[in-house]
Amino acid sequence: MSKPKIGFIGLGLMGGSMVCRLQDLGYELSVLGNRDRTHLDAAIARGATEAPNAKAVAEASDIVMLCMGTSDHVEGRMRGKDGVIAGLREGAVVIDFGTSLPASSRALAKEVAAVGASFLDAPLGRTPAHAKDGLLNIMASGDRAAFDKVEPVLKDLGENVFHLGATGSGHTIKLINNFFGMTVANAMAEAFAMADVAGVDRAQLYDVMSAGPLHSGMMDFVKAYGVDGDPSMLAFAIKNAAKDVGYYARMAEEAGVDSLMSKGTLKALTEARDSGQADEMVSQMVDFYAKRFKG
Repeated sequence: MSKPKIGFIGLGLMGGSMVCRLQDLGYELSVLGNRDRTHLDAAIARGATEAPNAKAVAEASDIVMLCMGTSDHVEGRMRGKDGVIAGLREGAVVIDFGTSLPASSRALAKEVAAVGASFLDAPLGRTPAHAKDGLLNIMASGDRAAFDKVEPVLKDLGENVFHLGATGSGHTIKLINNFFGMTVANAMAEAFAMADVAGVDRAQLYDVMSAGPLHSGMMDFVKAYGVDGDPSMLAFAIKNAAKDVGYYARMAEEAGVDSLMSKGTLKALTEARDSGQADEMVSQMVDFYAKRFKG
């Protein structure tokens, strides 16, 4: 059987790595980027076709994939006369791989269904390095028949591919996951900064903490920078972490509950973002807390 034609919108670090993986496996791609052309030009050099707008991407594709920064970005590419929805083929499937608000996904799913296509929200776990090797975690939700249709392609991109229920469930679980992960990362970052204040060695603190039940992958990621000076182990920018935890807090508010735990994490990430660390990695929150403690 021939492979489905894929349209891909949003070739940043993660999207570019996913496109590279798809091209390695022989998929035909139409691509649309934004300001940074690094990964876009690389994909074109390997045979991808650059589309003039999102509508043209949809017109050329059986599956349209988006990997973008915010719900507003996704909605901007989906709607309007030059948007994805305007160009969708009947029976096509749209997949949002970014981390978006569940309510936004549910609204887009209805608009996509109205033109005879299907929408899946499918946020990602793991890193661009995993994406290049097809080892992502993919948290998909939406119409089951549409998921079954594209599952072979998702399995080319992910090691662990989940179907999590109705539209928005994937983004709900991803936001909870990222809230937890960023809260743990910030706690570890502050712990290292507190070690400095208290006059104890960061490496010794890590050795003791990691020998017990507190040990986790996130602890190791923060230690890679806080002790070893390597921020690349957690390739997730502070500005993106602030966005995701902010979405989590908004989701909680829309559900009518007051999230206590997210407030401290969001405050720290937002302050770090706005003070010049926006493009630094989350593990570098160690520096934010160290500076804060010094006054």
